[in-house]
Amino acid sequence: MKARVSISVKILLLSFLNVFLLLLTFAVFVHIQYRLDLGSLLLSPGRDRVLALSRLIALQLPETDRKDWDRLLAGYTSTTHAPATLFDTEGTQLAGPSVTLPQDVLAEVRRFHGPHVEPSGMGHPPPPLPFPVFLLRTSSPARYWVVAHIPVFDRSAMSRNEMTLVWTFPSLWTNSFFFDYTPWLAAALVVILVSAACWLPLVRGLTYCISQLTAATSAIAEGKLETRVSLRRRDELGQLSESVNRMAEHLSGFVHGQRRFLSDVAHELCSPIARIQVSLGILDQRAQDNQKKYVEGVQEEVEHMSGLVNELLLFSRAQLSQSTTPLTRVNVAETVRRVLDREAGEGAHVETHLDERTDVLAHPEYLFRSLANVVRNAIRYAGDFGPIVISAQEKDGMVSITVADQGPGIPEAELESVLKPFYRPELARQRETGGVGLGLAIVQTCIEACGGTIHCRNRSPKGLEVEIKLPIAQP
Repeated sequence: MKARVSISVKILLLSFLNVFLLLLTFAVFVHIQYRLDLGSLLLSPGRDRVLALSRLIALQLPETDRKDWDRLLAGYTSTTHAPATLFDTEGTQLAGPSVTLPQDVLAEVRRFHGPHVEPSGMGHPPPPLPFPVFLLRTSSPARYWVVAHIPVFDRSAMSRNEMTLVWTFPSLWTNSFFFDYTPWLAAALVVILVSAACWLPLVRGLTYCISQLTAATSAIAEGKLETRVSLRRRDELGQLSESVNRMAEHLSGFVHGQRRFLSDVAHELCSPIARIQVSLGILDQRAQDNQKKYVEGVQEEVEHMSGLVNELLLFSRAQLSQSTTPLTRVNVAETVRRVLDREAGEGAHVETHLDERTDVLAHPEYLFRSLANVVRNAIRYAGDFGPIVISAQEKDGMVSITVADQGPGIPEAELESVLKPFYRPELARQRETGGVGLGLAIVQTCIEACGGTIHCRNRSPKGLEVEIKLPIAQP
């Protein structure tokens, strides 16, 4: 199963990818135009700090006794988080902790020789020289070497001596002196906030619109054809909303017309069937003994047809009156007693666990027909397997009425289909026991007309449970 990624996450990831590509394009442009790489751009503030510190040490060395140079350099270790060593132009270490320079670093130390400057006759030091800073990386050992050439003025000889400061860093990126994360984190935060400010309104508008469309189409798919999308956008999503509303309106017209046609046909069939039954009654009285079995067969077929037409008429009327059904307070216990008086015979064992004070908001006749159909099915298919239990519970403003039996149940694959019109499970396909497959469909239509729901589930270890949920009647 593929992982689902919401459209808001996709848009935000796309925005960050857009920012990253812009930064990458900027880095390539700077490298081509100014011959600078990204590392030089990021580490240039560190070079400036090294240069400033080198100048400070160059000014302090002439003022410090030679034997105290180690202490002077050690005093800056807490600032740079790395040891500093001092070398002359020949590569001889003058101060700092003992270190062996790699050949590349040693060559850089020896490479710098400032121009010879004659002592000034005025008693002033010669003019300062620039402070070159070089960055080298070695693999054995894996270190970064920062080399800064500094001029040190010798007051006794009134001359300048060229020396070199060398810092050793295990990593430049984790050293706050050479590379400070703070401005880059601040810049990244600003980019994220600006991106969020630009993209979040669009993302929120899109996701809200899509969620409204999803809810509306889901409701339409469940048969709530009166659902409409109330979005007033002037873009493609607005056009889609209008298309969904037109689709729902057309579907509502088609379905209503179908239901009206079914109701009219069922109603028109009632009269000829009644006349056929009357004629069969007269024919049965005048038929010879050897002809009566044929008349009885025709009467049985007509009775079956009459039952089918009556159920079709009831089904179509319940569908047509879903939106106009008046709901009143109905007592559950009283309705169940009426159902059992009509449906429960002498051999049926039915137990009830009901509170006499439980009232629901429903149409009295629809609730009675629904419970009668469910109880009739339970007695027909599971009456010989054990007691049938009818109970009701209140929870979250709804009343759950359950009819549970201990029969064979229904195959799991057919639980969703038993509520469809004209569907009958395999065990109920015979006419003697199965009816025409409209019983539970009528129950669902009546319960939905009352603002409730119906669900079927198998019990463990055996049995079927039908649950009807209706709004509780407020006192």
